Amino acid sequence: MKTWSLVSICVLLGVVVRWGVSLNSYSGAGKPPMFGDYEAQRHWQEVTYNLPLQEWYFNTTDNDLNYWGLDYPPLTAYHSWICAYVAKIINPDWVELHKSRGYESPTHKLFMRTTVLVADLLIYIPAVVLYCLYLTDGSSKKKISTLLCFLLYPGLILTDYGHFQYNGVSLGFALWGILALGLGWDVSGSMAFSLALNYKQMELYHALPFFCYLMGKCIKAGPMGRGLFLLVRIAATVLATFALCWLPFLSDPSQALQVVRRIFPVARGLFEDKVANTWCSLNTLIKIRSILSGDSQLYLSLACTFLAVLPSSFRLLTKPTFWHFKLALVNSSLAFFLFSYQVHEKSILLAALPVCLLLNDLPLIAIWFLQASTFSMLPLFLKDGLLVPYVVTSLAFLFFSLYLLSALDHCSEDELRMGAYNKLLFFLPKMDLACVVRWKFYISVAVMAVLSIVSIALVPPPHLPDLFPVLVSTTAFLHFFGTFVYFNVVQFSEPPSRKSQKKNN
Repeated sequence: MKTWSLVSICVLLGVVVRWGVSLNSYSGAGKPPMFGDYEAQRHWQEVTYNLPLQEWYFNTTDNDLNYWGLDYPPLTAYHSWICAYVAKIINPDWVELHKSRGYESPTHKLFMRTTVLVADLLIYIPAVVLYCLYLTDGSSKKKISTLLCFLLYPGLILTDYGHFQYNGVSLGFALWGILALGLGWDVSGSMAFSLALNYKQMELYHALPFFCYLMGKCIKAGPMGRGLFLLVRIAATVLATFALCWLPFLSDPSQALQVVRRIFPVARGLFEDKVANTWCSLNTLIKIRSILSGDSQLYLSLACTFLAVLPSSFRLLTKPTFWHFKLALVNSSLAFFLFSYQVHEKSILLAALPVCLLLNDLPLIAIWFLQASTFSMLPLFLKDGLLVPYVVTSLAFLFFSLYLLSALDHCSEDELRMGAYNKLLFFLPKMDLACVVRWKFYISVAVMAVLSIVSIALVPPPHLPDLFPVLVSTTAFLHFFGTFVYFNVVQFSEPPSRKSQKKNN
């Protein structure tokens, strides 16, 4: 009873923080003609409510795809339609065809913010609670501490409740899938992850770990016995889930092909804005987009992504344990973020989710990465007028997570899984790697703080207008690449020996 009381308090605090952030500005507020992601979500409600389903993804006189055309899978469109139906009941002006373009009002903002919170309360937050209670080790106090830190992760809160998006829906479905696999419900987990994929195509970042984990379990169970039966059940569930989500578009092949073209827009280029990945960081030294053709950029990114994700996926396929599954989720999502094609700065949330799963296992590394991931989106938050919530949520998360998880007290070489590093660095003098990691953490936080202050307080030179966003993205890239290397090394090390570790089969 006491545990659930504390859970309720954590959820209430998470909701209060989310609602507090939602009182601030949003993407594109008062900035015609395109506005921003807030208007994009409102416009999708307008389109899905007023136009027949066959026109949702097509360019027509009533659906200008150049003005925030729908470019997410069908489940997002259905969600927009549900929100639009409620909006129509409250105030028809919010979704009136053509005339509602760029609609802004305090009442409409309240409605839009509420739709995000309702989605989180229904999908994301329950999955977080159940994961922390049933799939993390330690005392009830430690589980509650992990839950609170998980719910207070500022990157997701600022993006969904500040900038404005529904990332909690796709991440929530993915987390339900992870939760189900951790409890041994492989078929249910497959269905949940299929829903995540059908809500946002970026969930492909997590697809290989799901596939390799389940395939590894099937092989381990016997390819001609229980394993084959499990594989058939999983395949049937995935196909059925996709078929139901795409059913309205399957009657006409041109409809389905147009949806695919919209959700995989290869014509947009290698990257946009100042994203903290390899290509954008490398572009400051070598103008990749000028040297290589569009096709060459696409093939290069595909090859690099495949090579980056291959070791982790192969390791998971041969050792399909839940521990390796969590690590593979981090490594796969970071590989996609660092090397894949058409990456947005907000895509780092796809790597942040599996890192949140490791708050209980590797608290210092997880906190460090989550802080860096929030910092990497600083230019976006400043553009949206979210300076105050960025500072408050980032400092609160850093303080509470370090304190509640005792992260700085639990960072010995064994607890940081640094044993493999000693073997890899055998040619160097013996070092206290735990001490090195702590000092790197202190320096990293100081650098992020300084760059945040500089980005706010100083004006860049006229000939270098993007100086501070580039410094932020490059600094964040170094953090992400270092994390990617670290978690790959950890995945190839021996798993933690804990009596209470959950078994996956």
